[in-house]
This record gives sequence, structure tokens and C-alpha cells, in this order.
Amino acid sequence: MKISCEIIKDLLPLYHDNVCSNDSKNLVEEHLAYCDSCKAELQTMDDELLMSHGEKNLNEAEAVKKLSDRWRKGMITSLLKGVLGTLLMIVLIALLLYCFMGFRILPAPV
Repeated sequence: MKISCEIIKDLLPLYHDNVCSNDSKNLVEEHLAYCDSCKAELQTMDDELLMSHGEKNLNEAEAVKKLSDRWRKGMITSLLKGVLGTLLMIVLIALLLYCFMGFRILPAPV
């Protein structure tokens, strides 16, 4: 069965990484047996060194690290604001109860 090069080129990255199904693998191998263009495309994938993307990967990793640090700082800030807000509300409620309702936490001296 003749499959178009476009379909094979879509499958080549999966084939190259050996993560495609057996049916897809067989289909790609059948196509590669007679198509020099797709063979060359696969060879390009084999020849490409992962190190050529090293600088780009390091830049992306640095950006993710900065984002992670900013997120962590934001979470800590939010937690502190929440705790302070809660304590402030408790103090305010206790103050209102003390002033307007005569509520005493400790019994009055006798």
C-alpha cells in the first residue's frame, strides 16, 4: 500500500523515538524501503545532535526556574497575608465583642 510522504513525515518523529505502534512502524519501514526523501528526513533526525539544543534548553530551564521561584514567593506572600488577615479578623471580632457586648474572656475579679 502506497502512503503519502506527508503521512510518513508525520510518523517519522514517533518512529525515530520508537514510540509508535507496531502497525505504524511497519508502515514507515515499508515506505522507507522505496522513498529516498523520507530516508533522508530520518537520517537528518539521526544526525541531529541533542547538544545543539543545549543552550536553548538551558535558557528554557532558567526561565522555568525563575517562574518557579516567583510562584513560590507569591505563595508564601499569600499565605502570610492570609494568616495576618485571619489574626486581624479574630482580634477585631474579639475587640467588638469586648466593647459592645461586654463579653469577657477571663472572669471579672471578685
